[in-house]
Amino acid sequence: MMKILITGGAGFIGSHVVRRFVNTYPAYQIVNLDKLTYAGNLANLKDIEFKENYTFVKGDIIDAQFIDQLFEEHQFDAVIHLAAESHVDRSIVSPLDFVMTNVVGTVNLLNAARKFWKDDYASKRFYHVSTDEVYGTLGDDGMFTEETAYDPHSPYSASKAGSDHFVRAYQDTYGMNTVISNCSNNYGSFHFPEKLIPLAINNIKNSKPVPVYGKGENIRDWLWVEDHARAIDVIFHQAKAGDTYNIGGHNEWKNIDLIRLLCKIMDEKLGREPGTSEQLITFVTDRAGHDLRYAIDSTKLQRELNWTPSLQFEEGLEKTVDWYLANEEWLNDVTSGHYQSYYQEQYADR
Repeated sequence: MMKILITGGAGFIGSHVVRRFVNTYPAYQIVNLDKLTYAGNLANLKDIEFKENYTFVKGDIIDAQFIDQLFEEHQFDAVIHLAAESHVDRSIVSPLDFVMTNVVGTVNLLNAARKFWKDDYASKRFYHVSTDEVYGTLGDDGMFTEETAYDPHSPYSASKAGSDHFVRAYQDTYGMNTVISNCSNNYGSFHFPEKLIPLAINNIKNSKPVPVYGKGENIRDWLWVEDHARAIDVIFHQAKAGDTYNIGGHNEWKNIDLIRLLCKIMDEKLGREPGTSEQLITFVTDRAGHDLRYAIDSTKLQRELNWTPSLQFEEGLEKTVDWYLANEEWLNDVTSGHYQSYYQEQYADR
């Protein structure tokens, strides 16, 4: 029986990873560690919360003593580390919060793994889930590969780059079995509505302005979150120690084109006249240090581990819109903050 610690498992991507591992591998014991900040929501996992191979633990990866105790209690065989502060705008306002969670928290996990796995690194695995933002920005041409030099431009991306470097350092210095993946922008169900796509869906539904930075010319590569969870599954089980993989959707879109497509889909779903939702688009002052373009080359992952994305963006976006329109209770609980007070009270003394 393998026991796996998944950090940040109540968040957007993390909840999809937890669900996949719990449902796909009933012989594994999955421990979901999450601090339940504003971005963590256990309602994301209601469908598996009573599964016999699933346990939730509330805690903070900044607390090194707590992490050591957790490792001692559960004797983990592996870690899949997703816990992170991830919103670029918040990192610009409060960079130290990102250093503490993304760098210090990662080192705390690495130290615990080093302590408890030191006699058998080969059979254990520390999988660090990162972002394409560590590579910086691209011009009109080219794509990020696993060999692209790091060039982070925001406090968020700098903190993720730092954590990546620590993971590699523990592999090289101590011989730990580590792997890293760097992924493009995700979209899909359970996405916290501060991010572009769920924010736009919610605002369009409620006929509120849809903010777009600058002229909307920034380009991102979009990946359906369930395809990302499937990639993590494949990399976790098949990657060699010390390897790195880029995960991308091969779906590059300018922000303004994405929003216009979203407006078109929403008008159709809500029975509005074509062009109605586009009138809500509002251009706002550009983000400081806003990278122009990200594009991931996931050829290595496709060639070596036989993974490819299952959905093109238009199909995935329509599925995402359908999910949000069908789950208004979840969205209302998140936007009102009710979800947070409920679960914080439930786990207050744990």
